[in-house]
Amino acid sequence: MAGSAPPVGSVADMTGFDTLAIHAGQEPDPRTGAVVVPIYQTSTYKQDGVGGLRGGYEYSRSANPTRAALEEAMAALEVGARGLAFASGLAAEDTLLRTVCRPGDHVILPGDAYGGTFRLVNRVLTNWGLEHTPVPLSDLDAVRAAIRPNTKVVWCETPTNPLLGIADIAALATIAHESDALLVVDNTFASPYLQQPLTLGADVVVHSTTKYLGGHSDVVGGALVARNAALGEELVFHQNAMGAIAGPFDAWLVLRGIKTLGVRMDRHCTNAARVVDFLTTHPAVGRVFYPGLPDHPGLEIAVRQMSGFGGMVSFTLRGGEEAALKVCERVTVFTLGESLGGVESLIEHPGRMTHASVAGSPLEVPDDLVRLSVGIEDIEDLIADLSQALA
Repeated sequence: MAGSAPPVGSVADMTGFDTLAIHAGQEPDPRTGAVVVPIYQTSTYKQDGVGGLRGGYEYSRSANPTRAALEEAMAALEVGARGLAFASGLAAEDTLLRTVCRPGDHVILPGDAYGGTFRLVNRVLTNWGLEHTPVPLSDLDAVRAAIRPNTKVVWCETPTNPLLGIADIAALATIAHESDALLVVDNTFASPYLQQPLTLGADVVVHSTTKYLGGHSDVVGGALVARNAALGEELVFHQNAMGAIAGPFDAWLVLRGIKTLGVRMDRHCTNAARVVDFLTTHPAVGRVFYPGLPDHPGLEIAVRQMSGFGGMVSFTLRGGEEAALKVCERVTVFTLGESLGGVESLIEHPGRMTHASVAGSPLEVPDDLVRLSVGIEDIEDLIADLSQALA
C-alpha cells in the first residue's frame, strides 16, 4: 500500500507561510505530546492481522511517518496536491522523468541548466532513449520552435544556476500545455518562500532539499510536489518501486530547516542585495548576475513572480579565470565549497566545480565566473572578506 499513509496534520485552518512551515504535517505526537515530529527509525510495522495495516504503514520504503510529515509540509508550502521526499534532488529528477517519459520522448532543458540535471539527461537518460534540446527559456519563441510532437516535458529553472537567468513560468506553462507537455520547475534557488510555481501553472516542482529547505549544510535530499493528485499518486508508485526515498533522519532534518525558512530567506535576500551593491561598483568585477539588478533582462518577470530576489549572486572578474580562482582561494569568511543555501556563505568556481560536467557542451559556463551563496552572517564581515579577496 505504497503512499497510503494518512496526513500527519491538517492545514485547513492555516494560511500564512511561516505558520504552515512550522505546523503543516507537524502536529504534536498523539501518544507523547512531543511538539517535534519523532524520527521513526524503523523499517517495518506491526500489522493487525494479515493485510491489516496499522495507520497505513507496512514498510518504510513505501511510507514512513517522519517522511510523510515532510511530504505534507512540502505540499502545503508549494500549494500542491502531493509532496514526495527523496534521497537527493537528482533522485527526485530521475524518478520524475522516468515516470512521465518513455524511451523516444523529448525534453526541453534550459540553456544554462544545472550541471547535474544536464548530466543526468545527457549521459544517463539519453542511453535510456530520452531526447533533449537545450533552449534559452527566456526566449519564448525559441521554446515554441523547440517543441516536437514527442515533447513531454519543458524543464525550467528560475533563477538558473549559475547565471541567475529568469524564465516566465506562466508563459512557459501555456506553451507546454498547448502541446500536452508538462512544465516542471526546479524551485531550489528561490524556495517556496519566494516563489510558488504551481500557482503560476507549473505541473511539478522539484527541489534539492539539501539547499535552502534544509538550510544548514547537514543533509542531502530532494523533493517533488505535484499540482495534480493523479500525477502525484503515479509518482508515489514510482517512488516506492524505484526506492530512492528520503530516510527518516534526513526527512527530520529538512523539517527542522523548513521551520526557519522564512526568516532565513529574508536575511539571505537582504545580505545578497548588499553584496550586489558592493560588487557592482568594484573595479575588479566585470559583470554581476542577480535578478534584482535594474539592467537584468528578467527583472520585470522576477518582480511579478517572486517576492524577493534570493541569496545567490554570480559575477565575472576582469582578470579572467586566474583572477576568479584567486578570489575563491583568498576568502576567509566565505567557505570555498560546492552546494548552496546554508546559513554559512559559500564561494565557488562553477567552471571547475559544480558545472565541470558541462564543459565543452552548449551549457559551458564562463571560466571567469564566481558564484556566491550569500549566508546570514553579519553583512559587514562578508563585504570586508570580499573586499580583501578582490584587492
